[in-house]
Amino acid sequence: MACVSGAGDRFLFHGGKIGMNPLLEHDRVWFVYDGDCPICRMAAHALRIKQQLGELHLVNARAEPNHPLLNVIRDQQLDLDEGMVILYQGRFYHGKQALRFMSRHGAPKGLFNHFNRLLFWSERLSSLLYPWMRATRNTLLRFLHKQPIDNLNLQAQPIFQPIFGNQWDNLPIVIKKHYANRPYSDDKVIVDGIMNVECHWPMKLAAPFYRLMGSIPLVTEYGIRCTVHFDSFKNSKHFGFLRHFWFVQRRFYSFRSRMLAIGEDKVIEIMRFGFCWKTRYAWQDDTVKLIHDGYGLYWFGHLIPLPITGILGRGDAEERAIDDDHFAMNVTIRHPIFGVMYSYSGRFKVIQCLS
Repeated sequence: MACVSGAGDRFLFHGGKIGMNPLLEHDRVWFVYDGDCPICRMAAHALRIKQQLGELHLVNARAEPNHPLLNVIRDQQLDLDEGMVILYQGRFYHGKQALRFMSRHGAPKGLFNHFNRLLFWSERLSSLLYPWMRATRNTLLRFLHKQPIDNLNLQAQPIFQPIFGNQWDNLPIVIKKHYANRPYSDDKVIVDGIMNVECHWPMKLAAPFYRLMGSIPLVTEYGIRCTVHFDSFKNSKHFGFLRHFWFVQRRFYSFRSRMLAIGEDKVIEIMRFGFCWKTRYAWQDDTVKLIHDGYGLYWFGHLIPLPITGILGRGDAEERAIDDDHFAMNVTIRHPIFGVMYSYSGRFKVIQCLS
C-alpha cells in the first residue's frame, strides 16, 4: 500500500485485503471507480478531500474485483456501470450523489475540485448534467472496446426479469422465450408470424413524422409476413428490435428500435433521433400489457418528456400466449378525439430461442 501525503489532504492507493471494520471507520473515505474509464480515472486521481474527513482510499473496480468493498456494493445493488461509488461513515453515494459529495467535501484546491464544485453544487443542476456525463463515459468505453464491469452480474438473468418482478415466474413458457435476452451478451431470439395492419386517415396526417422517426408502417394491409429479431448487445442493457415486413402490395419494409428499462416496470422504446415511447409493463389476466406512459426524447442518457399524447394519441399493446411456441399480440394507437387511428395484430411463432 502506497501513501502519498500533501498539505491539507491525505489519500491512499489501497490494494490489499481488509476486513469490514476499516470500511466503516469514520476517518476514511472510500472511492470506487472504473479504472478503464479515462474520465473516472482522472476524477479518482485528481480528487482531494478536506483534511477533517480523513484518508481517501481509491479502489479500481476492474483491477480489484475481489476487494471486500465490491461485495458490499453488490449487496447494496449499486451498479458501477451507472456511476462511481463513495462510502463515508457507513453511507453510500452513487453516481450523481457521489459527484455531489465530491463537490461539497473536496478540498478547495486543484482545477478538478473547482470544476466539480462549479458543476455539481446544485441538486437540480446535477440531475440535469449527470446523465449527459454518464452517456459520455459509456460512449467513450464503447469507443475503447471496453466491456461493462457488470458488478451486479446482470448478465445472469433476462433483461425483462426485474421489469416483471415477482410475476416473472408466472409467465407462460413462450413469453419467457420471447423476453429471454440477457444484457451485455450476444443473445438473439427470432419470431415469425402473420400480421394485419390498419391505418386510418387521421394517422396518415402524421405520416411524415413517423417516416422521419423510422417507425411503424402507416399502411393498411392484411396477411403480412413479419419477422422480428430481438437482440442483445455486448456493451449495453438495451433490448433491440429489428422488424421485417414483407408486404404483398408494397415493397419490403424494416425498422429498428431498442427498449431500455428506466425503473421498476417502466420501459422506453427508443427510435431514430432518440424519440421514444414510454410504457409500463404488467402481467394481468394472463396477458402481458404494455400501458402507455407518454412520449419523450432520450438524448445522451437523459430522458426529456414530451407532452404530445393529445396530438399523437396513446399507444397500448397486449401479448397473450397460445401455446409453448406461439403467442398473439396487438397494438393500438387511440386519439382522444378520433378514437383508434392505428392498429396492428398478429400471431407469432418463436423460431429461434436461447438454449
